[in-house]
Amino acid sequence: MIDNFLEAKLKPLGIGRSELSELLIRLLDYGVITRNESLIEASLYDRYLQCSELVEDYLSVIGVRIQHDRRFAFVRIFPPGAEVPGMTDLDDAPFNGGFRARPSQQEVAVILVLRAEYEKSLREGQLDEEGRAMISLEGLAIAMHNLLKRSLPEGQVERRTLFRRLRQLRLIQYNSEDEMDSEESWLSIQPSITSFVTDDVLNSLRGEGERGDRARDDAEPESDSDEAAEAASLPSKLFGEEE
Repeated sequence: MIDNFLEAKLKPLGIGRSELSELLIRLLDYGVITRNESLIEASLYDRYLQCSELVEDYLSVIGVRIQHDRRFAFVRIFPPGAEVPGMTDLDDAPFNGGFRARPSQQEVAVILVLRAEYEKSLREGQLDEEGRAMISLEGLAIAMHNLLKRSLPEGQVERRTLFRRLRQLRLIQYNSEDEMDSEESWLSIQPSITSFVTDDVLNSLRGEGERGDRARDDAEPESDSDEAAEAASLPSKLFGEEE
């Protein structure tokens, strides 16, 4: 019965079951499809446009929600209970946030800083025609220290692993991993980062930072280690994670 239903829905669209399966597996595996990422993702994104209603109906059965940004041509899925920017929260969202796989503390810290830098570029009108913001690794390292009193990984393996993960999430793009070893290298912050870090989280980050600055101005001088510990705890506070 299900097979017949799918065949009836797919036939007018000119899409086979294997093509629908490929699209769904890619979405569930990567969590995002961005049209300008590659030829493969361009093809999958165009296929999604053909059968978006069917994909949404299929994923809604397991509570997965879809955000489709037509302007920047990307599709991102969210697990049950996740907050989706621009979409009303469901009344029956699970208390524990669903099966969300949380990024590591290091990844969260870099993502927060990238989001803040993207917002800065947006305000200054420095986005390119595809909505991307450019930042150098040196600039990112400085922003990390200024905002969170943290540093990028010094080890080559750890740094490459970090940026590879952020690229898989379609939050950044760069030419090659070899370039990530030089502070003079540049990467682009993808517009999909606005769907990954909400404005509420970004505002909370600013608020925590401003309160910390005021507290330090009013209090007696404290050690660098105390200041660093306070800044390091911000990602955990904002994302509700345990240290």
